[in-house]
Amino acid sequence: MTVLEKIKGGLIVSCQALPDEPLHSSYIMSRMAVAAEQGGAIGIRANSKEDIAEIKSQTSLPIIGIVKRDYDDSSVYITATMKEIDELMAVGCDIIALDATKQTRPGGVTLETFIKEIRSKYKNAVLMADASTVEEVVTAENLGFDILSTTLMGYTTYSNGLNIADNDFEKLKEILTKVQTPVIAEGKIDTPQKAKRCLELGVHAVVVGSAITRPQLITQKFTDEIKHK
Repeated sequence: MTVLEKIKGGLIVSCQALPDEPLHSSYIMSRMAVAAEQGGAIGIRANSKEDIAEIKSQTSLPIIGIVKRDYDDSSVYITATMKEIDELMAVGCDIIALDATKQTRPGGVTLETFIKEIRSKYKNAVLMADASTVEEVVTAENLGFDILSTTLMGYTTYSNGLNIADNDFEKLKEILTKVQTPVIAEGKIDTPQKAKRCLELGVHAVVVGSAITRPQLITQKFTDEIKHK
């Protein structure tokens, strides 16, 4: 069974905590992944070779791997260069996700050139495009990505305010009419009902992160509502 077959129709849980967050720890992320697996998740999205190695030692779920790293000459920080690709391939990621936006990449390398470089070195790598607009998703398909994703919708300066859940997932519906490559819905999917709706519309799988694995944000939703009342 291919990795795409393994994740079809299910929930992928993003288990990530950045250095400034209270749960930042490869051990904690691995336990979070185990909890997600026990809850029925069919895959994990994780950041950094250290977290991924620890998660792989604790679960058998397919992993979508990324490396978040800042570069002075670019706003792209999700698996931005071959350095990150090499790290993820070395740790045995099932799928590698990378920024597929139109933003300038480190060193001025174009997305097209970057994809060719990856394919030349790692012919069997399964690549997922983290896009922020409908147009970027279509471009990613034309560049030969194996999976397309809405991960960055609303998170680039030019997509600010965009939420794929708006108007009953209007943007997601548009994407699904324009591409043939499997689409993963990700970004601002914060309820079980929204996740279910994405699958009803025909996405390959759904990724949920903050609503499950970032307790400080979950807590804040409660406290904000209490204060509002």
